[in-house]
Amino acid sequence: MMVTDTAAPRPALRWQTAEVLDVIGETARVKTLLLKLPDFTKYLPGQHVDVRLTADDGYQAQRSYSIASAPEDKHVALTVERIEDGEVSPYFTDEVRAGDKFEMRGPIGRYFVWTVKLEGPLFLIGGGSGIVPLMAMLRHRAAHASNTPARLLYSSRTQSDIIYRDELDRLVSRNDGLAVTHTLTREKPAGWIGHSGRIDVAMLAETGFTVDQRPKIFICGPTGFVEAAANALLAFGHDRALIKTERFGPTGR
Repeated sequence: MMVTDTAAPRPALRWQTAEVLDVIGETARVKTLLLKLPDFTKYLPGQHVDVRLTADDGYQAQRSYSIASAPEDKHVALTVERIEDGEVSPYFTDEVRAGDKFEMRGPIGRYFVWTVKLEGPLFLIGGGSGIVPLMAMLRHRAAHASNTPARLLYSSRTQSDIIYRDELDRLVSRNDGLAVTHTLTREKPAGWIGHSGRIDVAMLAETGFTVDQRPKIFICGPTGFVEAAANALLAFGHDRALIKTERFGPTGR
């Protein structure tokens, strides 16, 4: 489940039926669902949605997922990581097929969002599936041919766990001011030229922008990951008002 650190009230939302148009494998544990909705409000990069599954006996399960697509994309995309003891994610990663339908409402949240109008520099820090809302921002940036200076520091467990790796490489190849740094926490394969180990103070200092550049910073991932990165950036002297965080944690449901 996604936990945001904003207390902003939710607008009135209504459930509608989303139809799965395609299922794309991202990694062994992660898939992207392309969805068609009858009337989905224009959304902002970084927003999320609620999804609701209803069993034949009427039991319902509800979860929140970040929107992976840019507002400029043709269809809404959700990227879901399989949680081994999860109640909802195994359905989306193992069972759902094109033509299946489920309930969805949104978009939700106006705190953890970035658009080209906000300019930059933009420093994105993601851990695991925390890359999803950050990817929506990068796709939006690319859709507008923006050259806003942007850097992504992305932590994955292994090389095969890197989500959107090929697309990230393509975005970097545009030479429009985007730099992507990967770090792997559980392996260092032969020929690997990225970092290894957890994101730390030195890595943030090396890959980020200076305090004087006043970057807009977005951090998304597990709670401990986000808190460690945010605290380090505050220790550097970055303006708290420019740091926005979004955390993933247990559902409690």
